[in-house]
Amino acid sequence: MKKNMTDFKVVANIDLSPRIFLLKLTPADGSPMGESKPGQFVEVKVDGEPKVFLRRPISINYVDRDANQLWLLIQRAGNGTNHLVLAKEGDIINIIYPLGNGFTIDHQGKYLLIGGGVGIAPLLELGKVLKAKGSDVTFLLGGRTAGDLVLMDEFLKVGKMLVTTEDGSTIEGIDCQKGFVTMHSGLKSGEYDNIRVCGPGPMMKSVAKTVSSWTENAKPHFCEVSLENKMACGLGVCLCCVENTKDGHKCVCSEGPVFDIKDLNW
Repeated sequence: MKKNMTDFKVVANIDLSPRIFLLKLTPADGSPMGESKPGQFVEVKVDGEPKVFLRRPISINYVDRDANQLWLLIQRAGNGTNHLVLAKEGDIINIIYPLGNGFTIDHQGKYLLIGGGVGIAPLLELGKVLKAKGSDVTFLLGGRTAGDLVLMDEFLKVGKMLVTTEDGSTIEGIDCQKGFVTMHSGLKSGEYDNIRVCGPGPMMKSVAKTVSSWTENAKPHFCEVSLENKMACGLGVCLCCVENTKDGHKCVCSEGPVFDIKDLNW
């Protein structure tokens, strides 16, 4: 898939929570966006911040082909993201995309898409594509509080919704359980054929352990996770994001970020 270096214009910068912002972008020259797959990411250039030298890797949250828009869900985490969330309508942001390998989407059956924190970002586009292919989609999303769970209206347009919150807070009209996503009865049921996960490492490892423990009598399953190793170049050159897999060391940015859990040394 062809990589593009493109100037995007900020269409909107939406404050979703105290820590999470949604940037809606469109190519500055009005040209159609290039192709991408759910689970791929972009490298964003941070201009005007002297403490930031490298681009920032950010998951593709959603692609609106009708509006020719790319959505990026950004969480405040450091100098780079703190600067990006200050972007104003009309600002220009340079982006390299699409990068990495995305989720497998050619399997049929019932999908459970699990996300924690800002790791929910790539699951919206994934769910949209799966739904368009006729798959049954359920999201299982977790946060510290209900206020940490953003874009719920968009997720509900795509599939069924299960939610966990650490403090027990709830969202009206959504099945909410107190605890972590790994504790939700929806995951423990083992009724899903395909699992896709993105979020903190310990959460993903716990989900992988649960899925791997299902008995042989359970439905066949295929589980992929999107790793969030620290990246610099995004092209597999700097080797700072290497993951030790069963097939040797692999660059998460170029050979991932999506991996089958059976290939990981978890």
